[in-house]
Amino acid sequence: MFGSPLALVLAYRQISSPDDKTSNITRPMCNQIYNMFHPTDPVASRLEPLLSARFSLLPPVNVARYTKYPLGNGQPHHLVEVLQANTQIFNDMQPRRLSEVSLQSTVSGIDDIPLQAISALQQKWWGNKRMDYALYCPEGLSNFPTHAANDVIVKEGLPQTIVARFMYGPLDMITLTGEKVDIHVMRDVPSGEWSYVATEVTDKTGRVTFTFPEDKSLNFGLYPLKMVVRGDHTSVDFFMAVVPPKTECVVFSIDGSFTASMSVTGRDPKVRAGAVDVVRHWQELGYLIIYTTGRPDMQHHRVVSWLSQHNFPHGLVSFADGLSTDPLGHKTTYLNNLIHAHGVIIQCAYGSSKDITVYTSIGLKPKQIFIVGKASKKQHSLATVLSEGYAAHLATLLAHGGSRPAQGNARMVIPRGYFGLPGQVNRRRSSAKRTSSYPANVVEGNPLERTFSVRRYQLPKTNLPLLGTQLGGG
Repeated sequence: MFGSPLALVLAYRQISSPDDKTSNITRPMCNQIYNMFHPTDPVASRLEPLLSARFSLLPPVNVARYTKYPLGNGQPHHLVEVLQANTQIFNDMQPRRLSEVSLQSTVSGIDDIPLQAISALQQKWWGNKRMDYALYCPEGLSNFPTHAANDVIVKEGLPQTIVARFMYGPLDMITLTGEKVDIHVMRDVPSGEWSYVATEVTDKTGRVTFTFPEDKSLNFGLYPLKMVVRGDHTSVDFFMAVVPPKTECVVFSIDGSFTASMSVTGRDPKVRAGAVDVVRHWQELGYLIIYTTGRPDMQHHRVVSWLSQHNFPHGLVSFADGLSTDPLGHKTTYLNNLIHAHGVIIQCAYGSSKDITVYTSIGLKPKQIFIVGKASKKQHSLATVLSEGYAAHLATLLAHGGSRPAQGNARMVIPRGYFGLPGQVNRRRSSAKRTSSYPANVVEGNPLERTFSVRRYQLPKTNLPLLGTQLGGG
């Protein structure tokens, strides 16, 4: 077994069972059980202490790295060898209270374990070898930051509130509680200079909620934000868009509508042909691009990196708050809030067949809902199914009357650009083939727009050391 929660289930049964809690656990119908897990896995648990409490005093077997120990590291794996190597723990198998003195004493007078005790343990053991094996885990993995924050869209004049969560380790195992976090904003994006805003303290859930005071509120525009943990200088980057009323936007669901493979978390999932061009078309018409996903916010950096590598136009990204059991409900709540609280107008929306209920519930008509992939016959009446893919759909949009430019002042205050996070510009296309169906000379013929847009959203690395020095000195 690898990463199995079987031990947790068995422990729960023993605790909740009204029967004798000292009864043996039923032995499985196999010769040997191997319970392998990562030490940082919050789901996996040890089996050996459930069969014999004495094994809680022994660490699990560390699986040696093959590159370092190709023939093994010499640790005993057989049950009898382990008992003989730890006689100070197992030499008294009578049920009595263990004390620190008795465990550490080596002059108890009994050097060998009675055969009767060994036989009793072998009868209830799940095999003839040890069962718990801890796989190699790089040092510091549990301290790996997984900070996340959703991009913010707010109507001008309303409170400008940002929320970020600061966690560490896989599956957000460790919460940063009671730590100071410095908030910075880049008001003048072309200059690349960060402005200090305030310092907040994380709550017991690792969250920071901050509302800009009136004297520091932002005007119309798109602003990069950076929240830096003062203790270890780890940070989270996101954007805030301050938009005028009746801002028109186009919504894209990342899951299923962009990726041709099953998951964004793969090495380099394929992107559906023509998807980038359709998003770029709507951006060129002046619409605000919104990306939604039901994925947890712990995947924020990975998903945004995938969008950047495939040259997706810049947009505001919304993730679910942690592991959600209702990802479609999250999308519905998020879009409804934009429409009713911030006056956003959704021109059209793209997604998979699962997103039809979301887009219908926010008031979109079938001609405004575009579905990519498989759809049932019943769903054809609820949305426009792009059975021929994005390429044919783009030709329809480019035709006369296929689409219109965005109306209002939002297209004048929200600039066009591409995703660009620290360290991504140089490798953006290194691991992904070009997904654009436009001729290559279109970009080359107007290099200023591309250069400006990359510079506009690239958080400058030159200022970060100065920022860290300033924080360290404060």
